[in-house]
Amino acid sequence: MCFGLVSPFLMKHLSYLKKFFWKYRWRVLLGVLFVLLKNYFAVWQPQVIGDALNTVVREVAAYKAQGGITAHPEAMGVLGGQIAWFGAGVIALALLMGVAMFFMRQTIIVVSRLIEYDMRKEIFAHYLSLDLAFYKRNATGDLMSRISEDVSKVRMFLGPTILYGLDLIFLFVLAISSMLRVSVELTLWSLLPLPFLSISIYWVSTLINRRSEKIQQQLASLTSTTQEVYSGIRVVKSYVQELAMGRWFAAQSEEYRKKSLELIRIDAFFFPLMALLIGASTIITVYVGGLQVVAGKINPGNIAEFVIYINMLTWPVTAIGWIASLTQQAAASQKRINEFLDTQPTIINAVTIDRSPLTLDPAADNGSSSPVDRPSSTVHRPPSTVDRLKGHIQFQNVSFRYPDTGIKALENVSFEIFPGQKMAIVGRTGSGKTTIADLLVRMYDVDEGRILMDGKDIREHDLAHLRQRIGYVPQDVFLFSDTVLGNISFGKDGIGREAAEYFAKSASVHDEIIGLPEGYETMVGERGVNLSGGQKQRLSIARAFAKEPDLVLLDDCLSAVDTNTESRILGYLSGALADKTAIIITHRIYKMLQFDKIIVLDEHQVSEEGTHEELLSRGGYYAELFERQMSGEDVEGMV
Repeated sequence: MCFGLVSPFLMKHLSYLKKFFWKYRWRVLLGVLFVLLKNYFAVWQPQVIGDALNTVVREVAAYKAQGGITAHPEAMGVLGGQIAWFGAGVIALALLMGVAMFFMRQTIIVVSRLIEYDMRKEIFAHYLSLDLAFYKRNATGDLMSRISEDVSKVRMFLGPTILYGLDLIFLFVLAISSMLRVSVELTLWSLLPLPFLSISIYWVSTLINRRSEKIQQQLASLTSTTQEVYSGIRVVKSYVQELAMGRWFAAQSEEYRKKSLELIRIDAFFFPLMALLIGASTIITVYVGGLQVVAGKINPGNIAEFVIYINMLTWPVTAIGWIASLTQQAAASQKRINEFLDTQPTIINAVTIDRSPLTLDPAADNGSSSPVDRPSSTVHRPPSTVDRLKGHIQFQNVSFRYPDTGIKALENVSFEIFPGQKMAIVGRTGSGKTTIADLLVRMYDVDEGRILMDGKDIREHDLAHLRQRIGYVPQDVFLFSDTVLGNISFGKDGIGREAAEYFAKSASVHDEIIGLPEGYETMVGERGVNLSGGQKQRLSIARAFAKEPDLVLLDDCLSAVDTNTESRILGYLSGALADKTAIIITHRIYKMLQFDKIIVLDEHQVSEEGTHEELLSRGGYYAELFERQMSGEDVEGMV
């Protein structure tokens, strides 16, 4: 009934939910049964009340015919007893109805929460499977909105909308059939205003929803920009823009106030309109019913029944517009969710392995999901030789454009690194240095050519295993809102305090961690806000070292450290990781680390390749970069 008011185009998007209904089909069927029982007991009550009124009228008329109630002292006791039995019957039906209401909510509403839980897990797991290009195309706020707000609106359809929709259907069928059995004419007259009530409520609800959407959009704009101002408060203050930001906020708040008042004015029509049409229906019922009582067609108790039925039907009729509105919102939200669920990752794993990453099993994690509580591990625990990567890398005529922007990053790039070798990549900004690292961890796949890892196309390796065996420290360091220990142990299970300290020392950050208020248990804050830039870089390096990788990728991650710290980190690379393949992307030349090969990228191609001495002898870009660095000039303008 109410779903017919929703566009079929939108309703088709909700067909995605069928698999969840099938999963919880027995709970849903049980819930439908309880809805039916609740309405059966509810419709029975007016009949009992009507019978009670008819009994009183009949008994009073009988006593009047026999000299009046005063002539029969026992009359009040007899009438009181009969009314008490009727009252007990009404109370019993109300209790039964209450029990049925409790269980119908415990089934249908609980099912909606279970499906909400399943949907959020499914969407989150799908998000994790999507490639980096997807995240560059879509704003983080939009991703959050679809997994939170949109799923919540779908849950409103799965729970309250379906519950009250079933309630409406069963109550209509049971109540109107009971009314028709008494009087078809009175039924038609009594229900006359209700269609107008439903249409009016739907119209008002539609206006309210439109206004609400505008308010939500305005609030989202206000909130997001305000958050941006808070995040960039240093810039705001340094440019003395407090007053300008204040005026902007006042203007946006005034716009929000105006839209909110428009909503309130429309909302003010809701209850008066509902009261007017319900009152009209009651007056018609009493008037027409009174005429039929006089004509002998019905009895006085039937009028009481009809008045109660009309008031019982008021909420379902009123809810038609509300249910239709919630269904529209849910269908629109499910459409948005489906758009992302239908997005397929371009990075496809060639090896199928059942990992079940989102299965919540407390026993599997000793009752804790925190890396801090996991058992300690030995510092050096090499993986089996079967699992290890040798680190033999070959780029064969690799070309690549970023799919989200179409910007060329690499063109016909070829080079080779043998197991255990150390290679540096230098070049100007935008020459494609970071792209090489992204391709090695398969954030993207090449457009032309191929990359071989240990003699096998990188796309033929198991994706998760490939990434587990690579320690990658990107330019844009990211730390989680966790403890220092939690961040170091993020990449590998089973790392305890002793192991974490070893890797922190290797990244030359242990002493500074000890100096923090709670040492390794210190919370680093959102994105590591409580740490300096250099500390964040070194903590991310320690996190990569903690994986004990076979291949190390460092993307300009030593830019915020001093020379002594840099020497200690590079010393770990040349010592503890002597047998590991390492690629360092940099704009500086490291004298501490002897590179087996250095490649220079220019215009997305390899312009120079060789050892340090060979490149210096050629007098090209690398030689110029080295000369500037030795003379103390700024080399950042060259990269």
